[in-house]
Amino acid sequence: MSGAVRGADGLLRCGWGDSTEDYRTYHDTEWGRPVHGEDALFERISLEAFQSGLSWITILRRRENFRTAFSGFVIAEVAAFGPADVERLLADEGIIRNRAKIEATLANAGAALALDGGLDELVWRYAADPGRPAPRTLDEVPAVTPESTALAKELKKRGFRFVGPTTAYALMQACGLVNDHLADCHAR
Repeated sequence: MSGAVRGADGLLRCGWGDSTEDYRTYHDTEWGRPVHGEDALFERISLEAFQSGLSWITILRRRENFRTAFSGFVIAEVAAFGPADVERLLADEGIIRNRAKIEATLANAGAALALDGGLDELVWRYAADPGRPAPRTLDEVPAVTPESTALAKELKKRGFRFVGPTTAYALMQACGLVNDHLADCHAR
């Protein structure tokens, strides 16, 4: 499944994008499409951090629970969470109950709130060259790029946690800073 695959609906997709209905919908309607807005990008950064070490489908299937638990990822609201909220989140079976990731999300909200110019401006500064060649196979899709390494470094410098170069690249893919849909994929 390293190249585009034809789904039951006749459309060619990136191999992973046709493996489940959840992935099909996400692949066709969200992944790789530009995401702007402070809270929208904060949500994606948070979910990518929670995904670290897990499969994306685990996060995708719990996304609505995450949104409820983290007040819709409204940065100002999450930045105001305190120790009681951490305990509430650790007891929430609808999300990933990892203390380090929960505390990182709260810290990242504070870091996002403190940014001059905002999260949108900072993240989009690292968008890849839109003219780069489309990958033909999944093997041609990198896990890390110089841009993702630079973005991760900048986010860490600004106080963000759980945002290494691989997580930053997954964010860039998910939010359309880079288009890693395969050359033959209908979503490209």
